Amino acid sequence: MGFFGYFLRRLSLVIPTLLGVTIITFTLTYVLPGNPAVVKAGPLVSPEVVKELEKEMGLDQPAWVQYWRYISGVLRGDLGQSSSTGRPVLEDFRQRLPATLELTLASLLIALLIGIPLGVQSAVHRDTAIDHIGRIVGVAGVAMPTFWTGLLGLYAFFYLLGVAPPPLGRLGSGIAPPTAITGLYVVDSLLTGNWKALGSALHQLMLPAITLGLSVMAPIARMVRSTMLEILESDYIKSAWAAGIPRRRVIYGDALMNALIPVITILGIVFGFLMAGNAVVESVFAWPGIGNYAITSLMTKDSGPIQSFVLFVAVLYVVVNFAIDMIYGLIDPRIRLD
Repeated sequence: MGFFGYFLRRLSLVIPTLLGVTIITFTLTYVLPGNPAVVKAGPLVSPEVVKELEKEMGLDQPAWVQYWRYISGVLRGDLGQSSSTGRPVLEDFRQRLPATLELTLASLLIALLIGIPLGVQSAVHRDTAIDHIGRIVGVAGVAMPTFWTGLLGLYAFFYLLGVAPPPLGRLGSGIAPPTAITGLYVVDSLLTGNWKALGSALHQLMLPAITLGLSVMAPIARMVRSTMLEILESDYIKSAWAAGIPRRRVIYGDALMNALIPVITILGIVFGFLMAGNAVVESVFAWPGIGNYAITSLMTKDSGPIQSFVLFVAVLYVVVNFAIDMIYGLIDPRIRLD
């Protein structure tokens, strides 16, 4: 009953948050410069045609009527139609979401594989050269904009060294996509045994995933370092040292396992940031995801995809943080009993 009550309390906060998200999303798009009717009809049409199209799209109605129509469409799964592609926005999202999800998961994996060991070594070798190098690497990853890191990586590894593929999407030229199962090319290639597509997908994914992963590696490393420093000074770790338990077991068994619990808190934030922040990286590497789709729509003032992308990222943040709250409620009874 305790966890169920905690679940209901957190859910009661999620619903008004989602409603506020839709209001903010609609308002931001509503005040954007540009006329959606002109975008849909083209700049050379007569004012009469624009007026007729505004009436057809409901743009001549009050803002609250437009919002009600918008929220009703969202609840039905109708995100409108893209003026750029001529297709429903939901269909475009379904087609492009696997590419964004694959890039996000690969970037998160890279950030964890680099950030956790870096944080552990910085804590174990506190105030030494290793600790200082870890801080520099972390600060550099955050300080450098992702578009600059991506362009620098392309210049170094594609242009100079020739080890990275050209930024032409998810697969190399002439490589057929694997049979669609999940939409993630790496996973589908493994499931179907398409090793040629697997090699090409990993090759294309390597540089954009590293670029995006380095940008979120620093907060993970800092969280692990600070938590490890606190745990290494605790009584039970000192008792383990005194009992002669092997150093590796104490650090990577007892201390690290406890240090990873607070990392769960920032994983939701990092995942949401990656889903939203990969728009720039997708544009640099011509990655066919929803971020690239939103950037292209922003340039053409196509309001439907922009509105849907902002709503998707905001809802994703809310849902992921709700899931993190549930996980915390399961692993720490003190939270759900407060």
